[in-house]
Amino acid sequence: MSTSESERDAQRRRRREERRRLLFDSSVPSPCVSVCQMEEASGLCLGCRRTIDEIRDWIILTPDEKRAVLARIEERKQRLASAGDADR
Repeated sequence: MSTSESERDAQRRRRREERRRLLFDSSVPSPCVSVCQMEEASGLCLGCRRTIDEIRDWIILTPDEKRAVLARIEERKQRLASAGDADR
């Protein structure tokens, strides 16, 4: 194997490792609370308030995308709390 082939192989390995690191980034913790039941009316998990697509895709989302999901969850919780207050 020539030096240039070795260098290309090393570059490929570095790129693969970088993609793997990005794919499995765990810097943003999952909102899962192990209460996994989908509410038919809203289409949201009763535990974490994510949609089935958000749950499925969590592992492949970038940190910024995960933070956007977390923001949507907070909005949902506030909306649900307001709706509950309106029912009283």
